[in-house]
Amino acid sequence: MVIKTINLETVCGITSVIPQNDKPEIAFAGKSNVGKSSLINALMNRKSYARISATPGKTQTINFYNINGQMYLVDLPGYGYAKVSEKERAQWGRLIEGYLHGSKQLKAVFLLIDIRHEPSANDRMMYQWITEQGYEPVIIATKLDKIKRSQVQKHLKVLKSGLGLIPGTTVIPFSSATKQGRDEIWDLIETGFLAGAVQNGMEEDR
Repeated sequence: MVIKTINLETVCGITSVIPQNDKPEIAFAGKSNVGKSSLINALMNRKSYARISATPGKTQTINFYNINGQMYLVDLPGYGYAKVSEKERAQWGRLIEGYLHGSKQLKAVFLLIDIRHEPSANDRMMYQWITEQGYEPVIIATKLDKIKRSQVQKHLKVLKSGLGLIPGTTVIPFSSATKQGRDEIWDLIETGFLAGAVQNGMEEDR
């Protein structure tokens, strides 16, 4: 995709009303510090447009990035950080649930999992919860550059087993350092979820 314009159009907090947009939305969920902002920056061809917090668990909003005036990349709050209180976790959960239930334009949910580690209880809970909302999340295995190439398939097997993935679930290894997986993610978004929904301007960026 050729990124011509980006606009952080809407930031929704706990007390905000979820916007009723008229363009397709692609949402990204993941544990705090899994590399979600880095992934979104890579997809947008920007180094630091999506805010990368120095304090895991700090992001408490849903951020809507308008891409080329044609679609939205939606950054959901990170989950599972130990220093966040139970009350805050519950509030974030309600915020995300309200979005998943309330958005009329949500086309797909991507769930980010750190490829280096076995999925946590929070990861498993989020995966199950997303599927219970009626979505079939695409799994993005982040931090690919942090492991040896010879270990990739072993780690992917642990990830798939640990999440208990539904057969046929798409898993895309990704590195924010090398951008490996970026084109595959865009191809899936454009051909799998936005086909027919977005008009001119959707071009491959190679």
